[in-house]
Order: sequence, then structure tokens, then C-alpha cells
Amino acid sequence: MNAKLYYMFNKPQNCVTAKRDAVHRTVMDFFPADLSERLHPVGRLDKDTCGLLLLTDDGDLDFRIMQPDRHVSKTYFFYAIGTMDDEKIRSLEKGISMVGFTSRPASFRLIRKYRISQLEEFFPSERRERYLKNPDGPAFAAELTIHEGKKHEVKRMLEAVHCKIFYLKRISIGGLSLDDSLAEGQYRPLNDYELQLLEKY
Repeated sequence: MNAKLYYMFNKPQNCVTAKRDAVHRTVMDFFPADLSERLHPVGRLDKDTCGLLLLTDDGDLDFRIMQPDRHVSKTYFFYAIGTMDDEKIRSLEKGISMVGFTSRPASFRLIRKYRISQLEEFFPSERRERYLKNPDGPAFAAELTIHEGKKHEVKRMLEAVHCKIFYLKRISIGGLSLDDSLAEGQYRPLNDYELQLLEKY
């Protein structure tokens, strides 16, 4: 029997997390045919979200680390338009009531404040003109660690405190962090240490 495969992939924007799609490029298109036939994505990232994605032929891994009730942490880096203050941070970290569910307690780290125009290179092309109508408006970079993973959860949490994420990147799952040396669209097998991290879940 073949050994199980575990790969780390730095997902680019504008591709979907699926084995096949009739319209869009998928994450599997970045892998050679022999791997793409065996591997499947663990969980998903939205089309416009980039960063850490695991792929494997281990059918149990999805359940072990991606099910919301397993509470495996996932950390995201993002740029957002809006202001962030202590009251908003307390709301994000305590848990926010949204349509259908209340987010679990999270960890927030404000990295840097910006003017909107300073982040132009990260704007989605279809929203660039709209965002630049207020070039001196407030924006910021931050990290948010969540422990479940509901659909669009990070974006919805920030919208609940009147901020708009326009660039979102997953940088870690549990203790497993995205390899900084992987360019977008690149992948590599997990090393022994990383495999040991996955065994905890």
C-alpha cells in the first residue's frame, strides 16, 4: 500500500478549492496529473483568499482538523478598510453574534495602520476605483485567530465591527505555519516535524 501523502500549498487568489470546476481554475491545476489524481484539498479557502492549504490522500484528515467542533485554530493575516479600536478588539475576541451563529472567542493582533491609498496593490481590480475615492481614509493590517471556521467567518466578523477586508491570507492551521519560502502557487511535502504536528489532531 502506498504511503499517505501530505502537501502544503500556498494557494493564490482567483482559483477555487475543488478537485474540478467547469468554469474556474482549481488548486489541483497547480499539481502534476499523478498527484492531482491522488490528492484532495483539506477544507477550503474562498476564491479570493490565498495562503496555507493542505492537500492529502488521507481521508480522515479533513475531519480531524477542519470540522468546526474540533476547534483547531486557524490564523489569518488581512488588510481591511476601516478603523480598529479597543472596543472593537474586545468584541472580536469575546465573540460576535451574527446571523445563524455567534463566533467563538478569537485572538486579534493589530499590526499597522495605513491610509487606503498605501494598500492599492492589494485591492481587487473590480473594487480599486471605489476604494480610491477616499484615498486618505483609514485602513489597517491585522491577524485574527479563530477556532472553528464557519463560511466567510473572518470577513463576517470584521464586517460586524464595520470594517471591510479586501485581502485575506491564511498563515497557519493549529501549530502548522505556511512556509515563507513558498511562493504563491508552489507546494511541497510536509516534513517530519510538520507531520508530527498534524498527529496531535
